[in-house]
Amino acid sequence: MGSQTVLAVDLGAESGRVMAVKFAGDRLSIDELHRFSNKPVTINQTLYWNFISLWNNIQGGIAAGKLLNPAGVGVDTWGVDFGLLDKQGNLIGNPVHYRDRRTNDMLEHVFKIVPRDDVFAQTGIQFMQFNTLYQLASMVASDSPYLDIAETLLLSPDLINYWLTGEKVSEFSIATTTQMVNPRSRSWVTEMLDKLGLPTHILPDIVPSGTQLGTYEGIRVIAPACHDTGSAVVAVPTTTKNFGYISSGTWSLAGIEGDAPIITPEVQAANITNEGGVFGTIRLLKNVMGLWIMQQCRSTWQASGMEYSYPDLVTLAEAAAPLRSIINPNDESFFAFGDLPSRIAAYCNTHHQPMPQSPGEIIRCVLESLALAYREVFETLEAISGRNVEVIHIIGGGSQNALLNQMTAEATGKRVMAGPVEATVMGNAVMQLITLGELGTLADARQIIAGLEGLTRYEPHHTEPWQAAYERYKTLLK
Repeated sequence: MGSQTVLAVDLGAESGRVMAVKFAGDRLSIDELHRFSNKPVTINQTLYWNFISLWNNIQGGIAAGKLLNPAGVGVDTWGVDFGLLDKQGNLIGNPVHYRDRRTNDMLEHVFKIVPRDDVFAQTGIQFMQFNTLYQLASMVASDSPYLDIAETLLLSPDLINYWLTGEKVSEFSIATTTQMVNPRSRSWVTEMLDKLGLPTHILPDIVPSGTQLGTYEGIRVIAPACHDTGSAVVAVPTTTKNFGYISSGTWSLAGIEGDAPIITPEVQAANITNEGGVFGTIRLLKNVMGLWIMQQCRSTWQASGMEYSYPDLVTLAEAAAPLRSIINPNDESFFAFGDLPSRIAAYCNTHHQPMPQSPGEIIRCVLESLALAYREVFETLEAISGRNVEVIHIIGGGSQNALLNQMTAEATGKRVMAGPVEATVMGNAVMQLITLGELGTLADARQIIAGLEGLTRYEPHHTEPWQAAYERYKTLLK
């Protein structure tokens, strides 16, 4: 073993980047090679991803990285979305964005054919209308001609991997986001899909994280945890097994790591999910709307001529009155693009709370509500798993929000460790390095990450006001 460089392609809901990660025996260092925007496109009232632009940028980033003589390249993206290939291997149409309205009312449509309890018993995945299952069901319901000519379905990172290598497979962590995989058998639930009229012949083989798929211009292409949250959790700098994590970004993925799925009526009732992890692990977690709400507020204010950076908004929130107004971040009114400041005010008015008006009041409401949502998730996870969460690791871009980090410590009454910011990229790289034989185990990798500079600790100090706020928050969930 010695110094080795790998490339991590990380695609998020707002932007993508190609990063070089150098491993020098006992430390990791990261260099950004290429960053690019990831903006959806609306055509004929359908919201699409621009995968042609993404692919062009990925190629450019890898070309820049070739100068470093990388040993491998890995791809991770958001979950659930997919592209369809015809029998020649050509992309059919444009991959549709998970926020498109085509899945409206699709859960009820599916449950008329396969009961809700049966769907969960077979997949262990939380019910969200944008899951791949409901996207495909909407295509069947609308008699989409795409399904008549499709030969292969590839989820977002699997599609990029296919363009890199020609291999048509699906990595386990990303496959589980579909709500079409049994996490115990690690196979597609084809019998259920047949009942729904979904074409199962288009589903590719599922391969484990760390699989070498082929080469691209002489660089080994390795599937890390191809779901970005799966890669982020790989990089949790934990020194205890009883840890919780929040992968904080557009979405907040709050959860624990286990050795086996927990698929019970209690888990279903709590809408907790069992997503695939690396080396046989399962990520028991729940999606919280996350910093999406803050992002949309900022966009709304920008459109009206008010320019605020994210640090500006946090500073304004710090000065606002605490625990005045609370929202349920997962309320469906906050899901779509648009004027979220107005929706937040309307929500508070409907629930007989003061309506936040200024940007500082609105962002404070959002951040405090996220912290309370995290508490509810971890209380549920502890009850379901029988484990005590000793420390919460906040990883990803949202770990830079010191105000939210401290709020999370206060709301949960638990120690919070923030960082690394680039957890997804590090986790992607770590899985490549393990496959390449440069790192031994996941524990070895986490030990190295735990020794990095820039990790910050937050302790709870003033938890009493948060208890009353939490009681108010729970009334919003009924």
